[in-house]
Amino acid sequence: MSAQKTPRRGIVSAIAGLISFSVLSGVLVTAMVAPALAVTGITATSTIGIFDGLPDYLEIDQQPERNAIFAQFTGSGNVDGYYQIATIYDQNRQEVGFDEISEYAVDAVVAGEDRRFFEHGGVDLTSLVRAAVGNFVSSGIESGASTLTMQLVKNTYISEAESLPTEDERSAAYLAATSQSFDRKLKEMKLAIGLEKRYTKKEILTAYLNIANFGNATYGIQAAAQRYYSVDAKDLTLEQSASLIAIVQEPSVRNLSDPENYAANQERRNVILVAMLDVGAIDRTQYDEAVAIQVDEESVDLSAPNNGCTSAYEYAKWFCDYVVKSVPDFEFLGDTVDERNQNWKKGGYSLYTTLDLDAQIPAQKATWTYAPNDETSFSLGSATSTVESGTGRVLVMAENKLFNDTLDGGGIESTAVNYNTSYNYGGSSGFQPGSTYKVFTLIEWLIQGKGIYDRLEGTARDIPGSQFLDSCNGPYGDTVEFGNNANESGIYTVAEGTAESINGVFFSMATQLDLCNIRNVAASMGVERADGAELESFPSSIIGTNDVTPLSMASAYATIGAGGLWCEPIIIDKAINASNTDLGGQEQNCRQAISPEVAATTAYVLTEVLNRGNAAYSDPNDGIPIFGKTGTTDGAVHTWMASGTTRYGTATWVGNISGFQNISQLYYAGVNGYRLRHYITKATDTALNIKYPGGALPEPDSSLLTGSGTEVPDLSLQSLEQAKSVLVSLGFSFADGGQVDSELPEGQVVRTNPAAGTQSAAGVTVTVYTSKGNKVEVPDVVGDDLATAQGILSGSGFSNVSQSCEEVSPGDPSDGKVTASSPSAGSYAKTSTTIKLTVAQSTPCP
Repeated sequence: MSAQKTPRRGIVSAIAGLISFSVLSGVLVTAMVAPALAVTGITATSTIGIFDGLPDYLEIDQQPERNAIFAQFTGSGNVDGYYQIATIYDQNRQEVGFDEISEYAVDAVVAGEDRRFFEHGGVDLTSLVRAAVGNFVSSGIESGASTLTMQLVKNTYISEAESLPTEDERSAAYLAATSQSFDRKLKEMKLAIGLEKRYTKKEILTAYLNIANFGNATYGIQAAAQRYYSVDAKDLTLEQSASLIAIVQEPSVRNLSDPENYAANQERRNVILVAMLDVGAIDRTQYDEAVAIQVDEESVDLSAPNNGCTSAYEYAKWFCDYVVKSVPDFEFLGDTVDERNQNWKKGGYSLYTTLDLDAQIPAQKATWTYAPNDETSFSLGSATSTVESGTGRVLVMAENKLFNDTLDGGGIESTAVNYNTSYNYGGSSGFQPGSTYKVFTLIEWLIQGKGIYDRLEGTARDIPGSQFLDSCNGPYGDTVEFGNNANESGIYTVAEGTAESINGVFFSMATQLDLCNIRNVAASMGVERADGAELESFPSSIIGTNDVTPLSMASAYATIGAGGLWCEPIIIDKAINASNTDLGGQEQNCRQAISPEVAATTAYVLTEVLNRGNAAYSDPNDGIPIFGKTGTTDGAVHTWMASGTTRYGTATWVGNISGFQNISQLYYAGVNGYRLRHYITKATDTALNIKYPGGALPEPDSSLLTGSGTEVPDLSLQSLEQAKSVLVSLGFSFADGGQVDSELPEGQVVRTNPAAGTQSAAGVTVTVYTSKGNKVEVPDVVGDDLATAQGILSGSGFSNVSQSCEEVSPGDPSDGKVTASSPSAGSYAKTSTTIKLTVAQSTPCP
């Protein structure tokens, strides 16, 4: 049971001793060191000169503390829409204010470490005299009578030493901060006096409790409370507070991380409890209750250290690692890379990231289900990234392997390599994207003004290298050999070739394009090789032979959904520093990579992909318009699915980390290997569509449907055979659409599809529709009496006549005459159509 706290007996205490303290302390400092100085021949007068020459004050500055990383989340545990996913620190410290520290801890540190803290001005005169006597006997510095303020000075220099970049610098600075030397003690005392002049007692106490070393790489009262008792510093009980303060004199042997230290801690804790009783901070009842509680496994409640991405939230470890490796890029941390790294090491930052756990969790769960990380027969890998269209914000980053960057590596289920990113940001060498890369040939085709209904040879064949233009690398000499996955052959439109992913169609397209431009299109849309080298532009590259990253492919497909606007992937929305200042986040860096018209037409073509074959398993079927492209390399070593809406782009890879296992031969969770990527994509995109619902895809550009081909001629009034002859002579394919209702003579051409005047590529099929000759002109019978009108209509072939009545005044000249007909006079209708006549009548209509 924890002892109960009575109201604080007061921070307010005697400070009258501070008056004229500076003069007196100078004399006593001399007294403390004079015996030893006499041995060395240095006079007391010169000692005071040394004292006066030392720095006057030390700033209480922010100490190294924790960095926190947050992700967006609407689920349980979120705070204002964010959830902490990681804690990263060089020193495990979280600074807190005086009001966030238990009163027991404040009283314990004063009673146990410096009971005259509220009476002295940085140097305790009584203790100083006692130390001077001891030093006289030893002729050295055996006791320095350190006050809390002096300890704060010492700990500040130790903390600064531990933050230096190299081991040599750290060792030298630590030695200087801890050595038993006259110079250090003089400097420590004078700086303590300076601190007391500049800061209140509360500020000094708070600074000490935030900087103190509590062992086991734990610094500050808040981190210690959390580490050893799993509570915040404000909630520490009496015995817990005394046990924590018991650590500060001997952190290595009294910290509570090891049960072997419990006895030493309890011994010192009880001394502190006695001191608290002596000074009246607690009463006898509180003392008895506290001292009766043993320091053991029951009273100590350890929380495991959670530093680093290995200890991060299980669904977000890979993203955490990407954030940490991106620190040198964060301009809000400083102007230079060195400054950013040093500021991050100092800590105190809260990074609010773009990661959305509402989509990340389903994506990660699906990845673990359909690409299990414990596969032992080969190296199975999987990675999924999602980038928000129009911003570049990374929403999802999942991987099948568990993140582990420790020395033992974590076994077969784990790795430290992030398969979503490049080598510099995660150690990956990338993977061939297969046919997901074909989209860049399609885009360059459209940029050149060609159409998606252009018809091209799709048969697998050998093409001489001389037929390919590559302005980046010059002529390609070797013959290009390729096959089609399903052995397709024949003529296909570009749209059909894309939907069916026919290699032959894309090699035909490439012979009419510049391979260098295709490469440049991919680069402009953010695609990158994992090794950082320039994308290759050999003929084979058009079907996906560059080793690229899923993250960059996701950004490219996000570009399509954003109307051609590419945005560099970013991961930080805002950063808050230790002073609670909003530093902003990563600025969006966007550019128009391709025109909105080309992007819209590309998306239009890619929507059909999800209606074909295995790709349909990627479609969430939730009414959100979606487009995508599959990719499979030779032997199904790598399989991909890239998808997008107007809100995001997603890229999923399932394949061999190394080796050549055919993924199509596998089954996991009852799903064939070809479909694994699709099940992961579907889970990811389904979750994304709930929170980021895309809108209607823009209509394709009409000029890019048919490209800059031949104008379809006007074939009106020609016969079917005449029309066919004209079309074939112009390079079009002919199709008979059959007869349609028309007033034209039977057999004459009524219309075509595409319509006359439309620009269409050579080879496009033009469908011709001819007349049935079954429509005649409706005669004008207005003004005739009913009988006459019926006779006229019958003479024109209209035998079905009905009438309606229109009342008029007696004597009206239209009485008994037809005033209107429907269909109206001059229009054309089939003779079977009923003609409705309106007849004027001066008597009441029935």
